[in-house]
Amino acid sequence: MPSDNMTTQARSRIDGAAVYRKIAWRLIPYIFVLYILAYLDRVNVGFAALEMKRDLHLTDSVYGFGAGIFFLGSSLFDLPSNLALNKVGARKWIARIMITWGIIATAMMFVKGAHSFYVMRFFLGVSEAGFFPGMILYLSAWFPSQQRANAVARFMTATAIAGVIGAPISSGLLKLEGAAGLHGWQWLFLVEGVPTFLMGISVLFVLRDKPDDASWLSGEEKRWLDAELERDRKEGGASEHHSLGDAFRTPMVWVLAGIFFLDQIGVYTVNLWLPLMLNGLLHGGGAAGSALSSQDASYIARWTVIPYLAATVFMVLIGWTSDRTGERRWHIAGCLALSAVGFGLSAATHSFALTLFAMTLAAMGYWSIMGPFWALPTRVLSGQAAAGGVAIITMVGGVGGFSGPFLTGRLKDMTHSFTAGLLVIGGLALLGAVLCALLKRQGQPQENAMHREPVRA
Repeated sequence: MPSDNMTTQARSRIDGAAVYRKIAWRLIPYIFVLYILAYLDRVNVGFAALEMKRDLHLTDSVYGFGAGIFFLGSSLFDLPSNLALNKVGARKWIARIMITWGIIATAMMFVKGAHSFYVMRFFLGVSEAGFFPGMILYLSAWFPSQQRANAVARFMTATAIAGVIGAPISSGLLKLEGAAGLHGWQWLFLVEGVPTFLMGISVLFVLRDKPDDASWLSGEEKRWLDAELERDRKEGGASEHHSLGDAFRTPMVWVLAGIFFLDQIGVYTVNLWLPLMLNGLLHGGGAAGSALSSQDASYIARWTVIPYLAATVFMVLIGWTSDRTGERRWHIAGCLALSAVGFGLSAATHSFALTLFAMTLAAMGYWSIMGPFWALPTRVLSGQAAAGGVAIITMVGGVGGFSGPFLTGRLKDMTHSFTAGLLVIGGLALLGAVLCALLKRQGQPQENAMHREPVRA
């Protein structure tokens, strides 16, 4: 740890903004690609279902349960996986995660019915457990909190971009129906799973665990960054909360977990049901299981790009304004309120165009909380506490990821309409916005600490 005098001298010589730009250009594009693959492999079942439900005779309830059970598998193993990453390092552990889930994502092509669908989706979740919370923990080792919302937002635009590129790719693969004796949805899982395995191998050669391992940072830049990160940990209280028990004892972790649970209900309802909702509107307003032509698949894929494009832009904007102002709580609340409006509007219309507009609003809100949201837990926790706290939040969120798709499918089978599910999930988004008020006592000191001058060149 450098002395205060040394740190002051280093600060006067170092162009802080240039250092963060260098780190961002080195890290964000690569882990952005990794997360696109992760997200594509977990949500491509939404497009596969356009044919798979028909071929395997799956009901909406069966599809919703199978789509959502991924998140139960992920939730059960997020905490041990994140603790293992903290122990062995991001490079080895992220590579292990990606290689394993690439194999299982490809093996989804062998699903034969409801039970094998459940089993494969569950183990896909188990294999991917720890990837997302591990990446959040990884970014906290490179960016102090006043830079973190924007960094997380740029990284997490991968979730929206996965929808942009995944829709046309998936619809194109569905057109391979019958090639080599395989269904189109089998080609989808095969072609989209293999790149994950290959990129997992590349992680061993590309990723660096921490700034001290980066050959592209000078010694002076490394010392300066270490000092900045340590100063940030002290100001936010992270240096005092570093044991696993601290994660469980910090009230803010549980409030954030509740908010993330409600957010993930909506996120994966959009991801896993939007293609089927739009398909139903093409066939008389709700027949999600109707026969699908290649023209229908292409048409739906073309229009489902819009919510993800809008979410990408809004996500970066919210991350930038949150870092610029140092405010987190009301950014999160406003985004969830926007999602509630989107779901409420989608429940009130049976028009293809208005439903697409409404779900675009919902996607913009749900995705855009990510930057300001993930800047909070790693601000007040470090070490095993940070690994555990982030994992606790994602574990609880994983239950939301299961609940949203399952609830939507169940209510659809019971009412023969998406309206009830959309209203319930919209109401839960509004509850999440209200829950943000509880962050005041836990998060306000941290927010105040962020109201300092941004790093200048």
